[in-house]
Parts: sequence; C-alpha cells; structure tokens
Amino acid sequence: MSRILFVVTGADRLTLADGTTHPTGFWAEEAVAPYEAFRAAGHEVVVATPGGVVPPVDRGSLTPEMNGGQENADRIAAALRSFTELQRPVPLEDVRLDEYAAVFYPGGHGPMEDLAVNPDSGRLLTGALESGKPLAVVCHGPAALLAAVRDDGTNAFAGYEVAAFTNAEETQGGLAGKVKWLLQDRLTEAGVRVRTGEPWAPNVVTDRNLVTGQNPASSAPLAEELLKLL
Repeated sequence: MSRILFVVTGADRLTLADGTTHPTGFWAEEAVAPYEAFRAAGHEVVVATPGGVVPPVDRGSLTPEMNGGQENADRIAAALRSFTELQRPVPLEDVRLDEYAAVFYPGGHGPMEDLAVNPDSGRLLTGALESGKPLAVVCHGPAALLAAVRDDGTNAFAGYEVAAFTNAEETQGGLAGKVKWLLQDRLTEAGVRVRTGEPWAPNVVTDRNLVTGQNPASSAPLAEELLKLL
C-alpha cells in the first residue's frame, strides 16, 4: 500500500474581473472518482490544503444537473461523506514529498484563486515532477502549475503536454467573460502545451510522469492512468 497525496484548494470563492466573487471550491466528482479508485487499489490517501483548512466543496458540483440526474448526485454526495480524510487535512506548507508515492490535484475553480499563486504548492509540484513520482492533475487543477516557477523565471512544466479545462468549456459554462484569466491561455503563455479534446468528453494526456485530465469526465480515467504509473 502506498500513500497518495491529494492537494486540494482551500478557496471557497473565485474573484472575478469586476471584483465580485463566484462561489466555488473543489469539484466533487474530481475528488471522489480518484479517491474511490485509489482506495479500491489499497492505497492510503492524505489530504493537504493551504494552511490546513478543511477544503470547501463547490456546491454546484453536487447538483443533479451536473451529475446526470438525482441518483448519481446522491451517490456522489454519499461518497463525499465517506471521504473522511477531507475533514482532517495537513497544512500544505508542512508536506514532505518523500513521504508519498504519488501526488494528485483535483479541480474546481478554487485552484485559480489560491493554488495558482501558492509558492508551497509550486515547489511541491516542481519536486514531484523532478522526482519522477506519478503526478496527476485534472480540470482546473492545472492552474496550480502556474506557480511552479524556477529561479530563472521559467515554468517547470514548460514543454510538457497537458490536458486542462479549455476556453470552449469555460465559455459554455458561462464564466469565460467574467473571470480574470482563462486557464488554457495562461498555461500556453507559460510554455505548457495544452492538448484539447471535445468539450466535456474524457481527455487524458500522459507526458512522462505527469498525467492530466481536461474535465470532470476525465477524472476516473486519469485515476486509472495514475495507478498504472504506480
């Protein structure tokens, strides 16, 4: 049994371009599907957040509309309640990478608010990438890659191929015209090569020890790819 580190946002709102805020957090399915896969494979999960705050779930990710109906919404909510590690996170700044076999970042818009500018997360991501440990990031989670900046100002993930939440999906979701920046654009500006798939369809990209997924539908297949790397 290995220990897998879940790095989860601590932000419950996203600051928009006009200064107002949009309620957010982590996206339920993107935490639940990998958690279930990792636990079923016999691995231990440890959750870390900035400051060790209990991570907030994006309430929108629990609605029937976002889960293909009430039945699956109820299943996701129940699975989230059983994910008790979320209630006792360790402070991200205290994490020692050598204690974990793999690292995983779920999405939701929360990472755009805190992990995108968090130096502790940036150092952890750079260390995980350089160590060769399996590293998986999904949906808006790749916003955290923006904080992985080397001393010379370059991004540690420059040149890597990734999947991430696309401009098309942000537009269809209704926030593209309201956010301060678009994830696909910022990753591209940092030198990261974003490989886009069809909106809302599973799209998983593996580049060396880095596995990334485009959207919530990519979270389960991404978890399977991470398990293969383990």
